[in-house]
Amino acid sequence: MVRRREAETAAVLKGAETIDLREEGSHGVLLLHGFGDTPQTLALLARRLKKAGYSAFVPLLPGHGRNMEAFTRSRADDWIEAARSSFVELRSRSNGVSVAGLSMGGALAVILAADARDISALVLIAPYLGMPRLLHAAAVTHWLWGGLAGQLNGRNPRSIHDPIEREKNLAYSAVTGRALFELSKVMSRARKALPEVSAPTLIVQSREDPRISPEVAQSALQRLGAREKRLVWTEGAGHIITVDYGRERVFTEVEKWLRTHDNR
Repeated sequence: MVRRREAETAAVLKGAETIDLREEGSHGVLLLHGFGDTPQTLALLARRLKKAGYSAFVPLLPGHGRNMEAFTRSRADDWIEAARSSFVELRSRSNGVSVAGLSMGGALAVILAADARDISALVLIAPYLGMPRLLHAAAVTHWLWGGLAGQLNGRNPRSIHDPIEREKNLAYSAVTGRALFELSKVMSRARKALPEVSAPTLIVQSREDPRISPEVAQSALQRLGAREKRLVWTEGAGHIITVDYGRERVFTEVEKWLRTHDNR
């Protein structure tokens, strides 16, 4: 635990900092970033929501946006607790709260929404709610091979089609077996929580996502307990669709969903 806390004090990378765009007396939107990534992937959406009159809060999750040591020592429970505490903080200073998550942030958002019944709207952007079988098998057996393999390549150029935005991305370029295991734990908890979600839920998914298959998104929609739910497909983008080609369509769909359900 001490070594994990020491790793957590590592300097945050420039551009990876928490984003807190406040609008006095407004509805708050908690935005949660993905596995190994940073608030930078949600900065454009946060600014769009601020312009629309919302407060946008994008916390940097534990172990992220620092160095590989900090990332490797962070755990699923750390990320879930950070999401919960951020939600409580935003709720305390906002006139209602909605939650949106990208990739693993979408899984974290599902876990929050299953517990909190006062979320006005839920938005899941390319939510990580399914892991390929071979990858899942590798994750749960990380203790067998992780120490020998060390760090693995974590980049997938197809995650962001736009080369300019791909170059800007601050995600870690590597991953460890233990980190994959922690991701699988978040994913599993979120899948189990889907039937408990009651908040109106929008899922936005690219058909060309290299990490999340269309079947995962469709299954998530069916399993959601929310009475009001919708799945919107986008084209021409990869996994990080908040910075990729067609992102304005994503922003428009998110803003429309929030505006419909923010009780203002």
